[in-house]
Amino acid sequence: MAGLLALSRTIDRVNEFIGKWVSWLILLAILVSAGNAVIRKAFDISSNAWLELQWYLFGAAFMLAAAYTLKQNDHIRIDIVYGMFSRRVQHWIDLLGHLFFLMPFVTLMVIYFVPYVSLSFRSGEMSNNSGGLIIWPAKAILLVGFFLLALQGISEIIKKIAIMRGDMDDPNPFISAHEQAELEAKALAEEAKALAQEVRP
Repeated sequence: MAGLLALSRTIDRVNEFIGKWVSWLILLAILVSAGNAVIRKAFDISSNAWLELQWYLFGAAFMLAAAYTLKQNDHIRIDIVYGMFSRRVQHWIDLLGHLFFLMPFVTLMVIYFVPYVSLSFRSGEMSNNSGGLIIWPAKAILLVGFFLLALQGISEIIKKIAIMRGDMDDPNPFISAHEQAELEAKALAEEAKALAQEVRP
């Protein structure tokens, strides 16, 4: 198990590094969008390439950060039923979900996208829009994103098994929406109390 946990930590570090750095692509997409708008209004000049570049940047940030989001356990989930079970049952739900839903899906996506990207690259596929960009980098981003998500899925499966065996602590203890609201309310009340004491003469 020690070797598998070492592999899991390596995958986590790689996806954390990528996830944190690609967040800057959102800022770059905003700057491209703003610059394009200013140039279009001021000089009546525009290009589909600028619009497509915005889509590429946003798509890259979304896809390349998906694995990091899974690592942080921040994907959207409906916990109305999930929160009713014990933490051990929740671990089983997560493990089976990763094994039978996440991994088959991302594996199929990787298998599907390899020839899809290869064909696009070999043909030099271009956008159908006038002045648009080449297409294969966007398709390659999809492939890389699903590959990283598959790796993170493997890491999460390893960690779930280790947690259930007692080989490691739970890095993401579950907090229900109700408990989260209570914690936030308590934190706000403490901040208000501290602020009131500072203002009091």
